[in-house]
Amino acid sequence: MKEQLEALKQEALQQLEQAGRSQQLNDLRVKYLGKKGPLTEILRGMGSLSAEERPIIGQVANDVRAAIEQVIEQKQEQFRKEETERRLQQETIDVTLPGRKPATGAVHPLSKVIEEIEDIFLGMGYTVEEGPEVETDYYNFEALNFPKNHPARDMQDSFYITDEILMRTHTSPVQVRTMERMKGNVPVKIICPGKVYRNDDDDATHSHVFTQIEGLVIDRNIRMSDLKGTLLQFVQEMFGKDTKIRLRPSFFPFTEPSAEVDVSCMMCRGEGCRTCKQTGWLEILGSGMVHPRVLEMAGYDPQEYSGFAFGMGVERIAMLKYGIDDIRHFYTNDLRFLQQFVRV
Repeated sequence: MKEQLEALKQEALQQLEQAGRSQQLNDLRVKYLGKKGPLTEILRGMGSLSAEERPIIGQVANDVRAAIEQVIEQKQEQFRKEETERRLQQETIDVTLPGRKPATGAVHPLSKVIEEIEDIFLGMGYTVEEGPEVETDYYNFEALNFPKNHPARDMQDSFYITDEILMRTHTSPVQVRTMERMKGNVPVKIICPGKVYRNDDDDATHSHVFTQIEGLVIDRNIRMSDLKGTLLQFVQEMFGKDTKIRLRPSFFPFTEPSAEVDVSCMMCRGEGCRTCKQTGWLEILGSGMVHPRVLEMAGYDPQEYSGFAFGMGVERIAMLKYGIDDIRHFYTNDLRFLQQFVRV
């Protein structure tokens, strides 16, 4: 058996010396040292040996295994060095080549318009307030003069989570929460930017989620003329000094009187074109004087205080400002669209 082990050792070492690849080396390791290899078979026959021979043959077997494993490790190290050298030769880097410029990002057009609107109103003394997007029915509807089962609720198809919890349909709840926090103190002069959610079918002009900015002013002797002057200053800073506005009577449960606000078409300067459907005007927001009932529910005496409110869709403003014809462009993350605003 000792002679068998020595012969096996010589055969294995000769085969290993001729191995030229890592795969061949691995195959030889399995062949000679694996569970079905000749070394294992020889060791299984040690039971027939005498007690004196077993330790001698066992030591020889261990020496054979150690010799084979040592050669395998040496060959593996040799192959690793050769592979490293080969890769260094193939993957040399020419440090004189010009570098690749990193891709340049840009502020998203909606974020840019929000920042512009905030800057305009901050310059007029407003503060920016925020509130939860998951809102209660009370703040989203009841505190804004939408009683239960009021038909005006049908104007805003809502995503309800429970009977009393929903995704807010406008940022007006932030106005109510701010008035409650102020506890009847004045002046209140805020804008409320944020996402809102309505159960609309998405198309070129509608989205089930969009961004809204609402404004609220409460103080003594606030009049409709203050609202008109504020909105005129806003649109002229946003669209240009030649921009005009007009107010048309409308209805909102939380304002009385209420008005839709149009701006003169920035494409044709009021002459009439395809964008404004030949009218010379484009609708941009809703507004009005805060309803006395809303003031009263928020803790303000409508006999002493008055106020105005307005709300606009940021996507609508951005579409008019940049000539965008489909609201879905804002949300599809198409780089061809977004790259147009790198220098805007």
